[in-house]
Amino acid sequence: MTDAATSARVDAWLWAIRVYKTRSAATTACRAGHVRVNGEKAKAAQPVRPGDELRVRIAGFDRILVVRQPISKRVGAALVAASAEDRTPPRDPTPVVAQRDRGAGRPTKRERREIDRFRGRD
Repeated sequence: MTDAATSARVDAWLWAIRVYKTRSAATTACRAGHVRVNGEKAKAAQPVRPGDELRVRIAGFDRILVVRQPISKRVGAALVAASAEDRTPPRDPTPVVAQRDRGAGRPTKRERREIDRFRGRD
């Protein structure tokens, strides 16, 4: 087997498994330092091989992916699932914070009851 068959560019792999919509978006993320391969910041052309762990920062949290099979072209969803293992821990549900508009004045009796119900003070 050649080296091309056992590795792929990190930006092409992230695009192929649909982490990023475009390859240029994946390249931009690599340049910005949002992609790490085995704990080290990755350049877009860095090769990834089976067993490599990628940490990709998207929307403020890290996604942890393990390369099972390096691919550089977009493939069907079944092959994407076979090419990457997602080890991302589940997100903690973000608490919903109720906030009144500034200058809205004092809450009415009905609004106060709704606020108490929301906070669990029935």
